[in-house]
Amino acid sequence: MALQGVKVLELAGLAPGPFCGMVLADFGAQVVRVDRVGAPGGLSLLARGKRSLALDLKRPRGAAALRRLCARADVLLEPFRCGVMENLQLGPESLLQENPKLIYARLSGFGQSGQFSRTAGHDINYLALSGVLSRIGRSGEDPYAPLNLLADFGGGGLMCALGIVMALFERTRSGRGQVIDANMVEGTAYLSSFLWKTEKLGLWDQPRGQNLLDGGAPFYTTYKTADGEFMAVGAIEPEFYKLLIKGLGLTSDELPHQMSMTDWPEMKKKFADVFAKKTKAEWCQIFDGTDACVTPVLSFEEACHHLHNRERGSFFQDEEQHVSPCPAPLLCRTPATPSAKRDPFVGEHTEEVLKEFGFNQEEIDQLYSDKIIESIKPKANL
Repeated sequence: MALQGVKVLELAGLAPGPFCGMVLADFGAQVVRVDRVGAPGGLSLLARGKRSLALDLKRPRGAAALRRLCARADVLLEPFRCGVMENLQLGPESLLQENPKLIYARLSGFGQSGQFSRTAGHDINYLALSGVLSRIGRSGEDPYAPLNLLADFGGGGLMCALGIVMALFERTRSGRGQVIDANMVEGTAYLSSFLWKTEKLGLWDQPRGQNLLDGGAPFYTTYKTADGEFMAVGAIEPEFYKLLIKGLGLTSDELPHQMSMTDWPEMKKKFADVFAKKTKAEWCQIFDGTDACVTPVLSFEEACHHLHNRERGSFFQDEEQHVSPCPAPLLCRTPATPSAKRDPFVGEHTEEVLKEFGFNQEEIDQLYSDKIIESIKPKANL
């Protein structure tokens, strides 16, 4: 796999950090999640392909143990607020001095500087500060966040994974590590670069919900079907729009021009009336295989069983029969191979990991005795 041999230490955190670590693990990195001692037992989300070491970083000997681990690691992924690692004497200055090749990836909400850098927040707050939240929502309605996908996982975890891969690539030339300041406000803003450019061109200058791609256009939105399901329409180009009109049983003569924005509300009503006359399955029979850019809105279960996704192998089952999306993108020579094993229990691999990183049994026993580490093994099912 592409990242085989890369050693990553992921300090336990919420959604964006674990997702970043999972991406690296899926593509071959050896990811150790450093969990908190005393954390609730059981599984953690997005821990696929990782091992778990339970370590008390708030105590000097625990911090010293992490420092030793970092001396042999390629990447440290830390998800804390600005200043937390420095208070633990684990900031990038000291760790990079001991291991100049270390990639020190800092994944936070607001970044390592600025007046909000030490402030708590969540996806919706980062969206708001990036400017993107102001653009999301229906006309006449309040802005709304698209779950926590955009800031947490797109602008945060995925951007951080990209930064880590770029830093690893640069290290092949310089032999040196570096610090990555990945944060969800700037990551989300960067994802929205298209919106900033199109606004200057007059393509995104209407109020929220009245533009081409935000639900304002009758040919780029969703419609309810006769059985209470939905179809998604994205027929922007004229040749695709013609196929949409044909599939709906309408003619261009009875409709305003496609790009007549003042007529869009009335066109949406007309399209909605037509879509409401057939079921989702009936509309699929009409539009599947055409370039009308009309597709069914699928549930998770439906997505897993859709013929296209099955032909692509887009989802897989782990050993516990849980379904997950396969890693993307596909690499032809070194594809990702996601682990099918269950996610690790907190502290399940503590002793194993410490030995790999040079700790001897006497040192490990002392850490156990001092309650700096813990090891939680799964119970056998009898």
